[in-house]
Amino acid sequence: MKTTKNRWLIAASAVGIHISIGSVYAWSNFTNPLIEEFGWSSQQVQLTFSIAILFLGLSAAFLGHFVEKYGPRKAGLLAAGFFGAGIIGSGVAVNLGSLPLLYATYGVLGGIGLGVGYIAPVSTLVKWFPDRRGLATGLAIMGFGFAAAVASPIMDTLIKSVGTANTFYILGISYLIIMTLSSLYLERPPAGWMPEGFKEKVQSGKTKFKEDLAQLTANEAVKTKRFYYLWVMLFINITCGIAILSAAKPLAEESIGLTTAEAAALVGVLGLFNGFGRLGWATISDYIGRPNTYTIFFASQIVLFMLLPQTTSAILFQVMLAIIYTMYGGGFAAIPAFIGDVFGTKQLGAIHGYILTAWAAAGLAGPMFAAWIKDTTGSYAGSLSFFSGMFVLALIVSLLVRVDISRLRKRNEAKPSNLAS
Repeated sequence: MKTTKNRWLIAASAVGIHISIGSVYAWSNFTNPLIEEFGWSSQQVQLTFSIAILFLGLSAAFLGHFVEKYGPRKAGLLAAGFFGAGIIGSGVAVNLGSLPLLYATYGVLGGIGLGVGYIAPVSTLVKWFPDRRGLATGLAIMGFGFAAAVASPIMDTLIKSVGTANTFYILGISYLIIMTLSSLYLERPPAGWMPEGFKEKVQSGKTKFKEDLAQLTANEAVKTKRFYYLWVMLFINITCGIAILSAAKPLAEESIGLTTAEAAALVGVLGLFNGFGRLGWATISDYIGRPNTYTIFFASQIVLFMLLPQTTSAILFQVMLAIIYTMYGGGFAAIPAFIGDVFGTKQLGAIHGYILTAWAAAGLAGPMFAAWIKDTTGSYAGSLSFFSGMFVLALIVSLLVRVDISRLRKRNEAKPSNLAS
């Protein structure tokens, strides 16, 4: 008989992939060295990161079916190849002084690796952890959130000691090795698999196990209202979250008078809340349910975004920002489990990929809108009030999801042999 793999090592492998690709959030370490070396503008260098995030969303959407068809191991190896080639290729681009080549390598190749690498292990973890979906996906996506904190000091040290191009070479080879080894352990669980003792607990009534609302393909899922409800919820949470992330430093200087150094330190500390929020909220969602988790996100942030510009207390301001950061990260981590709950695990990776297009759209919309408000009004306060209004819309959508879920659950109970579509 074939030996079943250890699901916690599957989770560790997922973290290995995510902590590698999540280093994209430490891109700012390269900004000044590239500007100083080649005289490129800040906007030209920053576009590299924007292209990578754009291709993350596009590749997650278009290659989600690849993940489902060929499995997590091949998808992980594909991600390792693209991401490793993208980072190593960036070293070649720097040696040649070619900005277009940097866009093509780090932005396009690296971005494709990001998208495939993001969804491949997450969809697999949901299947390995039917009892703790939120915890499992939270672990992997926490790795993505913490990656910048791990990578930043390493990048800074390498750039100063061996130069920018060699830093890309070293990182690219390292990520290629880590992601390849992690991918080789990834595997789907056997059909009908449940963790030891879990089935017995369900049968004895000690553990309540909620059946998935449906088992849909990705193409079936996109024809449902709840797909678009989840897309809008994720888009609003990310748009407002990214805007506050991009504006946190100047906002802290404007609102509570922190110095530049103090504001920079605050942003670094808040990054930890982003990471811990991914694991914390995803785990909490296992106990209170995904609909309740998102309703808490939106109801809380309506108030927090309204109060932030009015707050003069440094401690209160930082506490509110920390809470917002946890909910921003938590939104990413709880969404794969939510997808599993309402669409099933049949093609979870592909559906997750489609919904992540909200990330690509939000990555462009959030920072640009916050910057436009700042340029127009001279302050970030106006954008925060607008984002508070967006959370009102998100709250309404989260309530509509509940209505849709309740309706379909009643239909399932009336016809237990047929899952709803």
